[in-house]
Amino acid sequence: MKIGLVGYRGSGKSTLFEWLSGVAPDPALSHSGQSAMAVIPESRLDQLAAIYHPKKVTTAALELVDTPGLSRTHEGNAVRLALIREAVCLVLVVAAFDGSDPMADMRSFDEDLMLADMEILAGRIERIEQAVKKPLHRPERDALRHEEETLKLVLGAIESGKPLREAQMTEEQLNVTRSFRLLCEKPRLVVVNTADDEEHPKRFTAASTDELPIIAIPAGLELELARMTPKDRAEFEREMGVGGTDREGLIRRLLYISGHMLFFTCSEKEVRSWLLCKGGTALEAAGAVHTDMARGFIRAEVMTTSDLVRLGSERELKAQHLVRQEHKHYIVQDDDILLIRFSV
Repeated sequence: MKIGLVGYRGSGKSTLFEWLSGVAPDPALSHSGQSAMAVIPESRLDQLAAIYHPKKVTTAALELVDTPGLSRTHEGNAVRLALIREAVCLVLVVAAFDGSDPMADMRSFDEDLMLADMEILAGRIERIEQAVKKPLHRPERDALRHEEETLKLVLGAIESGKPLREAQMTEEQLNVTRSFRLLCEKPRLVVVNTADDEEHPKRFTAASTDELPIIAIPAGLELELARMTPKDRAEFEREMGVGGTDREGLIRRLLYISGHMLFFTCSEKEVRSWLLCKGGTALEAAGAVHTDMARGFIRAEVMTTSDLVRLGSERELKAQHLVRQEHKHYIVQDDDILLIRFSV
């Protein structure tokens, strides 16, 4: 699951990337983008490991993609943004130091997203217009005309700044647009990168909403704190009167904003957390573990972490009839532990 980090040059985007992932930016990849994994902290894994005593504990992770810095002239930004069309959500990093205007950068970024999406849609519409001039069977021509009509509707919605679901589009029309992975439609988190000595960070988050959450972080300071030993960090925070940002909480927030959740698999061999889209089925969860499990899916045995931790063993859960047999269309819940039964 990819999370795209984007921002204008000098915003501190790569600093945030290093703080979240622990991987230093590679100058050789500054023009092509760099990826690294950020482990999703999960206390329930420790609780499960205490019950199963597994040989291995594996934690799910987010893939962070640090994109090349954007230009404030918009030139070349569509190409840079194309690197994150597969991302499930975007993290926009805007600077709030040395006279920067984070609100202006947010508005400019909206324009960049619109321009990048309009370019890809206009290109497809042009190709369709050329294609329908050629001899085609009627079903193929009708399909292309329908796609053209839908894409022009989408283009109009983007130009007006209106979300697609507010543009009175049908579900079938929305399906046409999904293959384009439109940037305007991706969920976003704005990170305002403040100065180390910023005294009023809340002034930057006053405009935060559920649709566009905004947080303020002194990314440079957080990176320096992360490089310290726990003892030195505690002493520095005490002397300077600062408190570190909850890095683990931010990673979990990205999981939530991206529309994903965790489920678990447990055995004496391995206890592991897995990523799944919210609303995902048992069959999709099986596929996340291994394609063979999805192909030969029979059923899922389901129990909850909270029940298992409370009772202490699978035997006790079974004795109290708290292990359920679920079909492939079962909607997996965040606290679920799954054992997939499948045929090879």
